[in-house]
Amino acid sequence: MMCTLRRSLRSLGLVTSCLVALAVVGCATSEDHGGDPGTAGSSSPGSAGSTGGGARGGTGAPGGSTGTAGVVGAAGTTGVAGTTGVAGTTGAAGRGGTTGNAGTTGVAGTTGVAGTTGAAGRGGTTGAAGAGATGGAGTTGAAGRGGTTGAAGTTGLAGRGGTTGAAGAAGRGGAAGGGAAGTTGAGGAVVVDCNATVPAGGTTRSSSNAQGTGPNGMTWTIWTNSGPGMITTYDGVPAFKGSWNGSGDYLARMGLQWNNTKTFDQYGTITAQFASKKTGTGGGYSYIGIYGWSQNPCVEFYIVDDSYNTMPVNPGNTTNKGTVEIDGGQYIMYTRNTSGTGGSKCGSSVTNWLQFYSVRKTARQCGQISITEHFKAWAGLGMTLGKMDQAQVFVETGGGSGSIDFSTALVTATTP
Repeated sequence: MMCTLRRSLRSLGLVTSCLVALAVVGCATSEDHGGDPGTAGSSSPGSAGSTGGGARGGTGAPGGSTGTAGVVGAAGTTGVAGTTGVAGTTGAAGRGGTTGNAGTTGVAGTTGVAGTTGAAGRGGTTGAAGAGATGGAGTTGAAGRGGTTGAAGTTGLAGRGGTTGAAGAAGRGGAAGGGAAGTTGAGGAVVVDCNATVPAGGTTRSSSNAQGTGPNGMTWTIWTNSGPGMITTYDGVPAFKGSWNGSGDYLARMGLQWNNTKTFDQYGTITAQFASKKTGTGGGYSYIGIYGWSQNPCVEFYIVDDSYNTMPVNPGNTTNKGTVEIDGGQYIMYTRNTSGTGGSKCGSSVTNWLQFYSVRKTARQCGQISITEHFKAWAGLGMTLGKMDQAQVFVETGGGSGSIDFSTALVTATTP
């Protein structure tokens, strides 16, 4: 892959990366309703008793004597009073709403650590029986505290910052949890839109060696060692398209250019987001991912996430330094010696230099590349970088005819 002529011309570089971010918040509610009030009992008055009729007085004896007075008839008995209707039973009081993620409250956020729930509300006491009166409302349970902020997501594609679960709505009569929504956990990976496409239009350049200013403080570069290739960039958008047709060793890239002033750890956390779609062929070798250089020592480095060839690729004449898991994938670490005449970014006096490789075992076309984590892994294996020259999203091919769209190609460095 590396030839003397290629190194003599490669003077500048570009890496692209992909970006995108998203947090997901889940919420559900339910509520309990108080019991219906009991129907009041009805009372019907008893029918009044009828009064008995009195006996008629006797007739007087002959001769004008007064007859004996008639006996008064017995008074009629009073009818039994109607029984009072049974008082309606009191409807069950509404239960106090419970908070937290059980039963009536919304389900806690999917990634954040669930907040501590408040004590459940006690059920309302039954109102005293009356003429169908509804019992007094139950006392409301104490409101649960809002969920605590989600724990920080692990860096990389799989580690989204946890979001706090939204407080569930309380049941009828209960108070809702009052916790404020938590912010996204620090360090969570940005979610990249893997289905995005490059914008329409753009500026296309055909060259064997050119560079320019890109968006977000980045630069773009195109380089070949045999015939021109093409690169298309888009104003204000961290994206580009590369294409080649018998261009020999072809490189197109977009990313950060530092010019050998600091070591990688002095730039804080260096991260890339990328999303790519490739067509055609890439010749005898091809690499897609992150490319760059350091000086003192002079190192040309590759983080390879995809290829036109079968992954994992091996550039040949390498020393296997071990396997490390980063961004949810296994990467094989290689070192390799190469040479050229003025072909490096380290000056014309340097004719021999090292190459470092991280080659992902399983190809991917989209995601986050935690560049700093690769640098740290290399250091732990005795693969030491010098002052950083560049780190860029890139494609390199060794012949063939094809193209690749990087709808996202973003490299950032967060200063500590």
